Amino acid sequence: MNILKKFAILLSLTLLTIYADAQDLKQLSNVVSWRDNSSLLMMHMEKGERVYREYNIKTGIANIVERPADVARATVSVKDGDIYYKEEKGEERQITHTVAEERNPELSPDGKVIAFTRDNDLYTINILGDNEVRYTNDGSELIMNGWASWVYYEEILGRASRYKAFWWSPDSRTIAFMRFDDTNVPMFPIYDATGKHGSITRTRYPKAGDSNPLVRIGFADLETARVSWGDFNEKDDQYFGTPYWNSNSEELLVQWMDRDQSNFLLYSVNRSDGGKRVVYTEKQNTWIDWLEEVRFGKEGFYFVRDFELWENIYYQSYDGYVFTKLTEGKNWGVRFIDFDEERRELYFISRGETSERNDFYLLSWNKGMKKSSVKRLSSGRWNYSSVLLSPDRKNFSANVSSVSDPTSTIVMSIAKGGVVKPGEFVIVQDAADGADLTLLPVAEMLFITTPDGYRLPASVIWPENMDKEKKYPVIVSMYGGPNSGTVMDVWRNPSDDVKFWYKRGAIQISIDHRASGHCGKEGMNFIHRNLGKQEIEDYILWAKYLISLPFVDSNRIGITGFSYGGTMTLLALTEGAEFFRFGIAGGGVYDWHLYDTHYTERYMDTPQNNPEGYKYTSVLGKVSKYRSEKGSRLYITHGTSDDNVHFQNTLQLIDALQLAGKQFDLMIYPGGMHGYRGAQSVHDREAARNFWLKHLFD
Repeated sequence: MNILKKFAILLSLTLLTIYADAQDLKQLSNVVSWRDNSSLLMMHMEKGERVYREYNIKTGIANIVERPADVARATVSVKDGDIYYKEEKGEERQITHTVAEERNPELSPDGKVIAFTRDNDLYTINILGDNEVRYTNDGSELIMNGWASWVYYEEILGRASRYKAFWWSPDSRTIAFMRFDDTNVPMFPIYDATGKHGSITRTRYPKAGDSNPLVRIGFADLETARVSWGDFNEKDDQYFGTPYWNSNSEELLVQWMDRDQSNFLLYSVNRSDGGKRVVYTEKQNTWIDWLEEVRFGKEGFYFVRDFELWENIYYQSYDGYVFTKLTEGKNWGVRFIDFDEERRELYFISRGETSERNDFYLLSWNKGMKKSSVKRLSSGRWNYSSVLLSPDRKNFSANVSSVSDPTSTIVMSIAKGGVVKPGEFVIVQDAADGADLTLLPVAEMLFITTPDGYRLPASVIWPENMDKEKKYPVIVSMYGGPNSGTVMDVWRNPSDDVKFWYKRGAIQISIDHRASGHCGKEGMNFIHRNLGKQEIEDYILWAKYLISLPFVDSNRIGITGFSYGGTMTLLALTEGAEFFRFGIAGGGVYDWHLYDTHYTERYMDTPQNNPEGYKYTSVLGKVSKYRSEKGSRLYITHGTSDDNVHFQNTLQLIDALQLAGKQFDLMIYPGGMHGYRGAQSVHDREAARNFWLKHLFD
């Protein structure tokens, strides 16, 4: 990184990198951990194998080492439907031998027992492959124990959960789990045309306004093999978030919301009898997000909330009586890095200096929590990611970059006795070392301010050797979903498509709106009960800015996005038809009645409570504004097996377009999911390139 080098202390450093071709950047090794206070453990791939090196920061010497013991650990996996256990030394043995498939095996914290689900019931078995115990007996297509209902998998627990809905207690004596009853959840059929007769996947998918699954919170006791249930009424219209075990293993912190998602309760539930008590309550006029960032102390927990319109860190005692705000300011994207309650220190990253960049901070407080302070530990105008503290907390490693500075790994000292002086750093590896950045497309940041005072960012790549006396077409990329910005001041290695358009002569720009996360919850609240309206108004402001530039061809502005970005592309070519003439929309929601309960109703409320909002936000009712008869062109893509945004959306869209007499292009990907893979991905990129060449350059 050229700018960083001006400030770095010059040491003889061994760069742990893998060379790509001469014009491209180096692939950086991953920092796995600190080995001690002056050495990093780093890993990269060579010929499909992990290679570990121990890098001494003071000497700049890196030595290949065997896979460390703290990296090597016992694991469990599923092969051909059965569970396999692999020891730390790599020896593997089969644990189950059943016709039915085992799913989501997970080792207990003490490493002695494996929990898993089979046919939607919860089981355990020890690592020797005996003493199998079954805790539930009612698993079926509609009743699932420890296996998530679809809407929980997609929207609450997350796809990374792989449908797992059970959690070991720290003492390995109890498994908390969710039991789902999908009886009243409507079935949505997904058709697969493969073979002679095709097939149907039956998905229990609650669309906006539909019945949700009924959920119970259970506790499986390993000693008695009995299940106790949390004191909740499963028939209430409610949601449960990801639970957290208290460090004493006696109580589970259970997140609860009403159907409206504007009332949040955190319960402490006793694992023995299911009794519960309220620990924390929150209400907002719009919606509330689940608790994700949390650290547990002896008497209470530290967590992040946004009810004051920006994210800050708070402390709540387990007994519910002590509640303290620990940080101030316009923080967003707060993520905890390290926590030491005895030292009264919490390290975190946040977009606290500016909305498009992460910095690294230390929060500290006195014994009585009467005073607290925040110190910025990072420096410069770079984004900090992959931050790791040294064991003595005198140094930290991080990847740093900006839109115009390729990624480097640095080590910065934050206290006396570090590897360098406090506030100084050394470069461990630099992706741009030896590269000629003039041969690559390099982005820069742009900003506009809305009439009501919101500062919105964009990143732009100008064409190679741009002549400002000429007119250039524009390709706008965006996503547009709430708190899901496209723009950050970070380096992104240019893809083949980015390089192609850079040389072909297109202006490439990524844009965000006020609800993307750059303006806190204050900006996000604008979209409540009216998804798409404020977003497209802000996108039109960006279009007006682009048109004001003398070298932009106002008749050749294209826009593209997938999923929520597909929705926004349709809004751009309808509500923003005066400014956006061409668009590629992939996998979009075109009527919010057709998307799931939890996501849609968080922002829109139910169709029963907000019928006018659903009517106004439906793209299907706006297609008459699309100007195909005046030369505008829309290209729609969708996968037929998309289990997230159903192909139904595109079918209803093309029906509306045909009824309105509008012309458009369509590409269907048979069996394609929410995002195209393999040959479909290659085809999609080529087809998109051809579309832009035809409409922006011919």
